[in-house]
Amino acid sequence: MVSVIKRGLTDYGFEVSVAANGATGLQMALDHDFNLVILDVMLPVMDGIQVCKRIRQQKKMIPIIMLTALDSTENIVSGLDSGADDYMVKPFKIAELAARLRTLLRRSGSDIPADNTYTIGNLAVNTESKTAHRNNEALKLTATEYRLLEYFVKNQKKVLSRIQILENVWDIDFNMGTNVVDVYVNYLRKKLEKNGGPNLIHTVFGMGYLMKEGETDEDTK
Repeated sequence: MVSVIKRGLTDYGFEVSVAANGATGLQMALDHDFNLVILDVMLPVMDGIQVCKRIRQQKKMIPIIMLTALDSTENIVSGLDSGADDYMVKPFKIAELAARLRTLLRRSGSDIPADNTYTIGNLAVNTESKTAHRNNEALKLTATEYRLLEYFVKNQKKVLSRIQILENVWDIDFNMGTNVVDVYVNYLRKKLEKNGGPNLIHTVFGMGYLMKEGETDEDTK
């Protein structure tokens, strides 16, 4: 179920992180600034109701949607009373889940684009059509270059380590001695700057890469 949801939501343009159990999910929710949390009620170690309550106690007003096979009124009320913003009963269609997520994100003021298009400067990346344009000119990217670019634009102004990029773009374990990230960042930079546009992907020495407009401290040294 987790793999189906992750794959389906990724196809709708969402960036998805997965926790194997409730305790891990709670720690992830408290340690990171996610736009939204999806919880199954029946989770190992700590159930979704407990996780939801703990998030609400310690965090914040992050949107939370509960998923469960239990469709009784009592269970629905229990989920909502624990602090969930919405509730879906299995089985459900991924398209409906994606629509519910977009509604919650809009309600919370998240900047997830409604039309699946992310922009930075004169660069636009559409995660539905899997296309990218800079200065209204289509970029000819390989599948890997596109995935790398999409990961960058979804995480603008965040320093991304090479390990994070490997895990999210390639989705497999690489020998950490490999320079595959550096090689592909170089490929992508050349295509982004082909027509003389300013650099958007910056090296943060000792830490990784950062996508933003303008120069970084490292660039000005």
